[in-house]
Amino acid sequence: MMTTNNQASTAQGGSTGTAIALPPLPYAQDALAPVISARTLEFHHGKHHKTYVDTLNKLIAGTELANKRLDEIVRACAGKGDKTKIFNNAAQAWNHAFYWRCLKPGGGEPTGALRDGIASAFGSTDNFRKEFSAAAVEQFGSGWAWLVADAGKLKVLKTSNADVPFVTGSTPLLTIDVWEHAYYLDYQNRRPDYVEALVAKLLNWEFAAENLAKA
Repeated sequence: MMTTNNQASTAQGGSTGTAIALPPLPYAQDALAPVISARTLEFHHGKHHKTYVDTLNKLIAGTELANKRLDEIVRACAGKGDKTKIFNNAAQAWNHAFYWRCLKPGGGEPTGALRDGIASAFGSTDNFRKEFSAAAVEQFGSGWAWLVADAGKLKVLKTSNADVPFVTGSTPLLTIDVWEHAYYLDYQNRRPDYVEALVAKLLNWEFAAENLAKA
């Protein structure tokens, strides 16, 4: 079901044969301004995301996980106490690579099957935006809000810390990072302002539609 995993092995930071790669941003560093500044992307991608990737490569070096795809590492370590550190870094590397592709300068509106699925599940795109935003704002502490496909239906979920929906059978379509490092330089403690601006102006509906088509 989780064909998004195939994307994880390439554009979403997959294995190069010897290590997990940090994927480049799919747009210029200043392309999401003023919603997300170039300075935030410099730190978020160039330091936080890079640290997850670098730490993961050190943790898996010389182990049976060393030549696996990123999504395979996440699955192999999920729920296993002795592999919690590997899971956290692998899942955060996957989540961030996916998050960058969920954003697009100028945003837009859903079309086709995605628009129809949103209308069926939420009543309207505006209702979806409200529910998606509420999940992001109300997530206690660090974590993520997600639009997922689950058993043929679209749902909004929220996860804590590094948790990712595909380990429990849901296919991620879109996500919002609500760890403080995602927004603090631009919004300080005003998470609702960050979420509102991102949902209104930056969601990459084409990427979500691609994920839905492969679910």
